[in-house]
Amino acid sequence: MRHVLSVLVENEPGVLSRVSGLFSGRGFNIESLNVAPTPDPETSHMTITTFGDDQILEQIVKQLRKLITVVKVIDFSSQATVEREMMLVRVGAEDGVREEILRLADIFRCKVVDVGHTELVLEASGDQEKLAAILSLLQKYGIREVARTGTVAMRRSLQPDYSKEQA
Repeated sequence: MRHVLSVLVENEPGVLSRVSGLFSGRGFNIESLNVAPTPDPETSHMTITTFGDDQILEQIVKQLRKLITVVKVIDFSSQATVEREMMLVRVGAEDGVREEILRLADIFRCKVVDVGHTELVLEASGDQEKLAAILSLLQKYGIREVARTGTVAMRRSLQPDYSKEQA
């Protein structure tokens, strides 16, 4: 099962290593990991995406909550969330297909962020399904490079905030 964890941590050296060590120590792979500062300079926000058994993940969440540098952990698995990811794609764009690629970019609301003689770099954002659809359609033009941010997520506004209970 896919799990998206929101982890609020103290902003100090070694926190990322300790958090990722909990996952590797239990044989869990982190699919994506996003870390960014919060409005409070003393804390950072991690969004961790992983796949695995609910029971083992429950143990990891309990262990995360025991770390002194972890302020709050929320497993978004049982909550409605807004999830987004950003992706840059370098795609072959010879003169004969450039217009087709630009039409696809327009349909998916991608931005053209770099133009070369034989290639384009597109910026796309959305959920995993949207980005997979874009990649699938661009495949025939020759994808040369892809860079992705990984998932960032928040609880949807019109539902109870369970994070206070899980702090």
